[in-house]
Amino acid sequence: MQQSTTPPWDEIRRRASVFPEAAFQFVRESLAHTVKQLHPESKGKAEVADPALADSRHVTGQQLCLGMRDLALKRYGLLAGAVMRQWGVRETEDFGVMVYAMIDRGEMRCSERDSFDDFRDVFAFEEVFSPLPVTPAARRSGVAGSRSA
Repeated sequence: MQQSTTPPWDEIRRRASVFPEAAFQFVRESLAHTVKQLHPESKGKAEVADPALADSRHVTGQQLCLGMRDLALKRYGLLAGAVMRQWGVRETEDFGVMVYAMIDRGEMRCSERDSFDDFRDVFAFEEVFSPLPVTPAARRSGVAGSRSA
């Protein structure tokens, strides 16, 4: 996706300040996990000195969100949602806030194709990180984990 506007840097810095260092570390580890999954030849190394090699191992915001989801479920299992809530992470856009804060600090890079919008609504936290399955009836009623008869 082409970046249509400059990211809202002041808002990103403000919003990122609420996340603990453990959440940022999880993002770093998730990037390595996602790179390893999508580009096995890289052996999971996320940082690269050669820009051409970095471009060949690029992951999109959506891919990174899905990698974070997978790593959270693998690492924390049914407690993944509780861990995310403890960190203050409530939606995929929060992952984007942390990623763009790390870009702002020079810890990560983005390409011209990247956009903050790539992190919006990638998946629904209440469905992915619910310890119980969320049925369509529960989704309509707003009760996560409810089972329909």
